[in-house]
Amino acid sequence: MILMLVIIGYSCASMGTPDGGPYDEMPPKFIRSTPELRGVNVKDQKIELEFDEFIKLEKAAEKVVVSPPQLEQPEIKVVGKKVVVELLDTLKDATTYTIDFSDAIVDNNEGNPMGHFTYSFSTGASIDTMEVSGTVLNAEDLEPIKGIQVGLHRNLNDTAFSKLPFDRVSRTDSRGHFVIRGVAPGKYRIYALMDGNQNYLYDSKTEMIAFSDSVIATSMTPATRQDTIWKDTLTIDTIKTVAYTRFLPDDVVLRAFKEENTRQFFSRAQRDKENHFILKFSAKADTLPTLTGLNFDAKDAFVIEPNEDNDSICYWIKDSLVYQMDTLEVQMDYLYTDSLDQLVPKRDTIYLANKLTREQREKLAKKAEEEKEKERKKKEKKGEKIAPEPTPFLKMNVDAASSFDIGKNIVLSFEEPVARIDTSAIHLNVKVDSLWVEEPFLLMADSVVPRKYEILAEWVPEKEYQLLIDSAGVVGLYGLHTNKVEQTLKVKKQDEYGTLLLNLEGVEPTAIVELLDNSGKVLRQQPVTPENTADFYYLAPSTKYYVRLFNDRNGNKKWDTGNFEKGIQAEEVYYCPKVWEMKANFEFEETWDIHATPVDKQKLDEIKKQKPEETKKVQNKNKERAKKLGRTS
Repeated sequence: MILMLVIIGYSCASMGTPDGGPYDEMPPKFIRSTPELRGVNVKDQKIELEFDEFIKLEKAAEKVVVSPPQLEQPEIKVVGKKVVVELLDTLKDATTYTIDFSDAIVDNNEGNPMGHFTYSFSTGASIDTMEVSGTVLNAEDLEPIKGIQVGLHRNLNDTAFSKLPFDRVSRTDSRGHFVIRGVAPGKYRIYALMDGNQNYLYDSKTEMIAFSDSVIATSMTPATRQDTIWKDTLTIDTIKTVAYTRFLPDDVVLRAFKEENTRQFFSRAQRDKENHFILKFSAKADTLPTLTGLNFDAKDAFVIEPNEDNDSICYWIKDSLVYQMDTLEVQMDYLYTDSLDQLVPKRDTIYLANKLTREQREKLAKKAEEEKEKERKKKEKKGEKIAPEPTPFLKMNVDAASSFDIGKNIVLSFEEPVARIDTSAIHLNVKVDSLWVEEPFLLMADSVVPRKYEILAEWVPEKEYQLLIDSAGVVGLYGLHTNKVEQTLKVKKQDEYGTLLLNLEGVEPTAIVELLDNSGKVLRQQPVTPENTADFYYLAPSTKYYVRLFNDRNGNKKWDTGNFEKGIQAEEVYYCPKVWEMKANFEFEETWDIHATPVDKQKLDEIKKQKPEETKKVQNKNKERAKKLGRTS
């Protein structure tokens, strides 16, 4: 009896919560299919793929690619341990079909990935097994492009891209990498297409594209590679030499771009403020529209601020009686691209309504005045001092840090157009010994940015300067003037900066080098010298700098996109595969051969915005389970 109680007590003490047993760590395995894998003379449009366990498809719409491309999207579904695919397009004769699942197939319980899996069959007597692979990059910044179609055409005529669907197709992964499978031996044109309407051909300039100048020819060759088997994450077990068939070309690099939209049409009008409005157009233009007021006199009624391309134009309304009107009726004459791609005159009537009617504005102003009066009386009752109303001034931003960088200028910027600047009211002094001495300067309006001015002077390192702007030195369009400005600044020492000297190889005479920060912002731009150098001085210490170069073929000092119809590629861009963390009073000298590193390996991962997705791995949950259960294995 005592023995029985001891046994029962021990059993109770040993009881724990069941853990459910070992985890399933085995990925799904392909068992069979109908039609069979790599079958020939297939006529069935319904395909069933069977696996050894229940499975699911992750991101099927994003990852599963059928080739040749299907104009009517196939139906793909999971039924228990099967994937069922029904092709809705009529099967083509003597054609190899591939269904590339990428890594979409995982087991239903633990999500263990099967790995890359491709099913193929042929409607003819043989199956094509060639492959073409490579990378698609954004032509402007060498970012890998995820999810763009890459296709082949056996028709080598350039018009095939815009007239016919691809013969074979694939899609890029998060690294911009693609593999086109089931390719027949032969010669092809290769393209990339961000296909907005899923018709597998280029029919809109809003679609990003890439094309190769060269025809590619498929081939294969025996090759070997080193495969590493790991004991664990740190210890190598075995390195094996494995023979495989290498399919060529496997290093295609396509630089994708959007063509410049040249079709001109009026996009929209925006009355975002009472005293100005913005007109937007679809493309850059050589001329500005002509405006005629239908319920006001538009002659000399505006200060006009177009952007560099004349596709966004801001109109400041000078007369308060005009801008206080509830709605301005404007006749607009401009050039418009017709159905024959010709620029023709067009006339529109636009209505520019204030956000609030005059009645609503007056009501709000009255309410604000009443609130102010109420506050004044409250203070008066308490015996508090009532401050006079502050004088309204024209808002001016003065960019002149007290610790002033060498190579910079003082920048003045305004929130509204300037009617008059009295340069005699602006004084720049330099400290000589203990006295302020007048320093000559030049005031220059920015040629691109409206309402921005620079004060240029011979800034001497370690010298102290004083900027004085008299009250009313600058008067705005609506009569307000600036407040008095008094600001001192001291130019930094030369030895507080670093220098980067670049010796360039393989560059064109028209190349331009750009200095970037870690967000990709262009900090400076420097044309390549006749000696193939580009130097950057006065660089801030403890700052990371990166370098990009582009071939400025047309000499306009900016990167330009390509044009497929004219066979023009986007201007070539290169990244130096190095980063410089600048040091004070230090000079880096670097030789950069822009072709030494393959273009798809040039941009450093740390400044890529399109980060590669992690490769799916089987999770070793049983190791954790064994630990919890106190087992060593």
